[in-house]
Amino acid sequence: MAVMAAKQAAARKRAAAVPSDAAPVVDLERYVPAFLTWIANKLSRGASQQYLRAFGVGIETWRCLVLLAIEGAISAQKVSRIIGMDKASVSRCFKGMLAKGLITMALDADDGRLRIATLTPKGRRLHDQILGIALERERAFMSVLSAAEQDTLIALLHRLHENLPAVETATDRYVAQRFPAAARRGRGHAQETTDE
Repeated sequence: MAVMAAKQAAARKRAAAVPSDAAPVVDLERYVPAFLTWIANKLSRGASQQYLRAFGVGIETWRCLVLLAIEGAISAQKVSRIIGMDKASVSRCFKGMLAKGLITMALDADDGRLRIATLTPKGRRLHDQILGIALERERAFMSVLSAAEQDTLIALLHRLHENLPAVETATDRYVAQRFPAAARRGRGHAQETTDE
């Protein structure tokens, strides 16, 4: 706590030293999206290096394995919706997993246009092997927090995740008010992507 308070005091001191007529900048000591991005990027890069070294697969394959182990069978569209991965990236990942014998692909019984991936026994074994590394990384990452702090962090992350649609709505409103031409271009682009 003392370290955080000292950092906040230093940030306030730096902000006070900047003339009031200076151009605005992001305070990287307090800008939450930057911290979340940095943490996610560094965790992903480190995990991917470990998984590639040990098993010859990267972080995208691991993410798909996790959802396949939970769901049993899943479409690329659903993976994309749940974890925010680009659908084309998921499709490429599924193609690589299919070539390695980690999944099988079949048409959905309810929607003949939808392809569903199912984990093979080989894919399940790989999931179970990587799981140990993933959980050890999480344990080490969270070890600086008490059990109560971990529960609080997880609850806060759930709330932030659920609030993401409100972020997009607020951003659309802000852009429409301040940059109407960009907002019109954005609507046209959104229409193009939904028509595909």
